[in-house]
Amino acid sequence: MTLRLKINLIVGALTLLFLLAVLGLQLRSMRDSVHEEVVAANRVAAQLLNRTAWLYAAQGTPAMLAFLQGTGRIRSNDVTLYDKDGRELYRSPPSVYKAGRDAPPWFAALIAPESTAQSIEFPDGKLEVRSNASRAAVDAWDYAVTLVSAAAALLLVVNLLVFWLVGRTVRPFGQIVGALEQVQQGRFDVALPPLPGHEAGTIGAAFNRMVGELRRHIETERRAVRAEMQLSDSRELTRWIDHHIEQERLMIARELHDELGQSVTAMRSMATSIAQRCAGKDAQAEQAARLIADESSRLYDAMHGIIPRLTPLVLDNFGLADAITDLAERTRRSHPQLQLEVEVALGEARLANDAALALYRAVQEGITNALRHGRAGRIELRLDGRAGEVTLRLRDDGQGLPADAPPHDGHYGLRWLRERVEALHGHLTLENLQPRGAQLAVRLPLTPETA
Repeated sequence: MTLRLKINLIVGALTLLFLLAVLGLQLRSMRDSVHEEVVAANRVAAQLLNRTAWLYAAQGTPAMLAFLQGTGRIRSNDVTLYDKDGRELYRSPPSVYKAGRDAPPWFAALIAPESTAQSIEFPDGKLEVRSNASRAAVDAWDYAVTLVSAAAALLLVVNLLVFWLVGRTVRPFGQIVGALEQVQQGRFDVALPPLPGHEAGTIGAAFNRMVGELRRHIETERRAVRAEMQLSDSRELTRWIDHHIEQERLMIARELHDELGQSVTAMRSMATSIAQRCAGKDAQAEQAARLIADESSRLYDAMHGIIPRLTPLVLDNFGLADAITDLAERTRRSHPQLQLEVEVALGEARLANDAALALYRAVQEGITNALRHGRAGRIELRLDGRAGEVTLRLRDDGQGLPADAPPHDGHYGLRWLRERVEALHGHLTLENLQPRGAQLAVRLPLTPETA
């Protein structure tokens, strides 16, 4: 059911109730009026006949009969003359007012009062005066028909007028519904014109604002999707570049270890041999040979210090646990004053190469930052493998993080490490500890193949 029809039915029902109330009041008024008219007319007629009947009764029945025939019809009364034996001698003629017409019996019973009769006794007979409300009931019926017809016409006119006015009033709502359907179909460029009426105008303005906001949100979401796709492509490119960088590092490390390392070792051996041959014969040549041997040793040590930073060869050969242990030992040798505690409990977990390398780089970056930026004197490292994931926690007692510098901004090493961990569907956090120090935590999920 439409709003227009609902409003029309409500107004029609209220109008009908009002008209029924008016008709009820009018019907009550007509009933009182008919009662008053009929009863008063019967009482007046009885009093007049009672005074004159005795005068004509003294002259005999023929005189009474002549009087009644001359009087004729008395309004709202039936007059009947009886002789002393009860035979009817005279009855007043029917009324010529609206002759042949009568009100419906149910209406007459509703309007007319009960018929009352008054008798006047005299020696030769009896005169009976009975009330008759048929003409008054006809008048009331005609008035009621006119009133009901006017009420029906008024009801029809009011409903037609209301239907037309409501149609004009709710017409803007049809435009609003049409605009909503267009939005539902995916058109977000629709706009409503200024609508007549305060409510419709307010709804139209709110609709236009809503569509504008929706259009902006959709455009923002589209830009976000495009940015996410670009970020995803960028991450894929970053992973590809990172993979090739690691491959290049591995190749360089192996070249340093296999080629340059052997060459440096050969140079040191030859210099040592020359120094031994020149001993006691040519002091200047012996000193130069030993200088070459010493520099070769320092070059060899420096090369072996560079190789783990390029790529942990021990990670490929022996696994993550041994690689972290080797990193810890080299850190202790380079920082004798540092207290470094390492606990590795991977259990049966087997990590993919990318995950193992990411965890190794996290340990490497964490130790470097704790020593370089935090000036830590104690570092605790724990690596656990359980419940479908590997967890790395590295704590230090250093200076902690600056309050105005979030760990993921401005630090390229940590940013690169975070992107690498997130690319493996992991999570990295860096936070301060109380009363001092910082903690680096990395969680990497184990894939079904590596769990």
